[in-house]
Amino acid sequence: MPLKGRVLFLTEDPSLIKRQLAGEDLPWDTKNPANNPKLRDDISTDEITPAHLCFYFDQTLGEIPYLGLKCGNEIPIQRGDVKRGGFVAAVSGKRRGKGSSREQSPYAEMCAGIQLVIAENIERIYKQNCQNLGVLTSTNFSLIDRIRAGEQIPLSEFTQGEDEITRQVIEYGGLFPFNVARMQGKVFLPPIQTAKRPMTLTEKVFARHMVRGDGGVGVPAVQPGDSGFTRVDLRFSHEYVTPMAAIFYEQFVGKDVPVNDAASIRFFRDHLTFLDEVISEEKKKMGLLDLATQLKLKQESFAKAQGIKLHGELKDRKGSEGICHSVMLESYALPGQVNVGSDSHTPHVGAMGCVAFGIGTTDVFNSWITKDVRVKVPESVKIVIRGKKQPNVTAKDFILKILSLDYVRSGKALAKVMEYAGDAIEELSVDERATMTNMAAEIGGFTGIVAPDDKVVDFLVERRGMDHKQAEAMIAGLQSDPGAQYAEVIELDAAGITPMVATPGDPGNGKYIHDLNTPVPVELAYGGTCTAGKNEDMDMYARVLADALKHGKRVADSVKFYIQFGSQETRDYCVQQGYLDVFQKAGAHVIEPSCGACINAGPGVSTRPDQVVISAQNRNFPGRSGPGQMYLASPLTVAASAVAGYIVEYQPSAERELVGA
Repeated sequence: MPLKGRVLFLTEDPSLIKRQLAGEDLPWDTKNPANNPKLRDDISTDEITPAHLCFYFDQTLGEIPYLGLKCGNEIPIQRGDVKRGGFVAAVSGKRRGKGSSREQSPYAEMCAGIQLVIAENIERIYKQNCQNLGVLTSTNFSLIDRIRAGEQIPLSEFTQGEDEITRQVIEYGGLFPFNVARMQGKVFLPPIQTAKRPMTLTEKVFARHMVRGDGGVGVPAVQPGDSGFTRVDLRFSHEYVTPMAAIFYEQFVGKDVPVNDAASIRFFRDHLTFLDEVISEEKKKMGLLDLATQLKLKQESFAKAQGIKLHGELKDRKGSEGICHSVMLESYALPGQVNVGSDSHTPHVGAMGCVAFGIGTTDVFNSWITKDVRVKVPESVKIVIRGKKQPNVTAKDFILKILSLDYVRSGKALAKVMEYAGDAIEELSVDERATMTNMAAEIGGFTGIVAPDDKVVDFLVERRGMDHKQAEAMIAGLQSDPGAQYAEVIELDAAGITPMVATPGDPGNGKYIHDLNTPVPVELAYGGTCTAGKNEDMDMYARVLADALKHGKRVADSVKFYIQFGSQETRDYCVQQGYLDVFQKAGAHVIEPSCGACINAGPGVSTRPDQVVISAQNRNFPGRSGPGQMYLASPLTVAASAVAGYIVEYQPSAERELVGA
């Protein structure tokens, strides 16, 4: 494999990056790593390709890799720098490619000339997207010397340790050429021969869905490391991804060829509905708003041509029908299914007891042909939270605590299933469990899941109108077997967890609020997104604001508080409960459903670097939601902080009065 070109080291020191862009090759000691400058860890896809630049879905992306990369307090890489630099490999530290499932990131790197990514460890979706596109990945830093020496590097260097299917995908140069060969019977699919064994819940679901060599579906058992293709029950994508996938489909398959089982595909117009309200004049002049409109139109035309259900914009007012994850949980996902989506937060519906995971654009497009996706059965981590939680603690506090653990921060949880269990989890509603499974994405996990129980049955009966016996039958057998094997078991005491925030820069920067050294004044408070725009999240915002009104208080004059519904179903719920009146009287601004501020595309985004935001969303990577300083917190904490004007734990007034007495 000839890798002719320079090596770009993505260091923490911005001056070193600038020197490389100016033509200097940094010396690098692969035998004594301690002698080298510190590499950037935790490079997110938001930093590789900032969200607003993903409106491009062609080779223009080659001009923009790393335009959001923050090193120190600088963003040292400008448009076209990487492409002009003649780089063939890019090197970084731990957890490369965390965050969004956007395939635009490795595609941008590829179009800029990057053929190889080297890092200490690499996030699952990003790595799979690289493989699907033909970009090589490695954790072997000794390759740096071999590239610089001009050696021919055998392809086996990049397939070593991979399963048989991944090896062939790499050798064929990507997923689509591999699948063509697969349909022509030219590739070898190893049969799964695992004997019956105690299985985790996720392993059981995969065993039921794995495609056999004879074309049938289902095998007696699977174990971690088994690879193959899993038949999927539901596939969805949104306007950030559908257009690129549609262009791939029309180019490689044909405009007039129907997709495989259109009835099990859903499209969503949910990410960019409010973009025009926050996009800068500079970006408008770049034509980015027009490009975003083209994304919407391309998705609409492909949906119409293929007969695919599109949850789109509202006809009578601005907003969308709902965020993809919210609608999938409310209306579609079922216990025991396999669901895939073009978004890293697809595990949201794991709260229903189904296996759901994010995939990239190439996987989406290929699934329209085959109705299956490539999978390597992952290991599972069991996270047991025991005991009774405190009244002002929520699922968001649980997950922020988990994200702060060394096991997660060191990357040991990458690509593993997070199975949440214990009496504190069982006490959570389906909505609250969805916060836990949703943010398996921030852990870097393959997915998150909770075994379905009576609360799932009640959800299906009350919110879907399903027959009770049918719902009960659906969850039968959907729990992990005694003796199932886990890569790790983590046990936490719910009583010891108090309200938390994640300090700016990363969701893993968890701190107890009572450990903040000084009061943190906030200018913006945001409650919404898939993670925190559900019915029970609205209960929490309303609870705090009603409590404030009762005591003659409202949102602080120094704060703008935005509350955004995750779906029209949740909006209707708020109308029925009388919450809109509470929100309005308390001084909160209510917004129709959309992803919005979470991806820098709606009201609630910061506009200055010194602006402090407290948000119930799932990510606070640099630049994701504007240039400000974002703290992540629970809906209770966000609402209480909006009223106080600074970050504070919510204390129910009845308890305060009791203490005062």
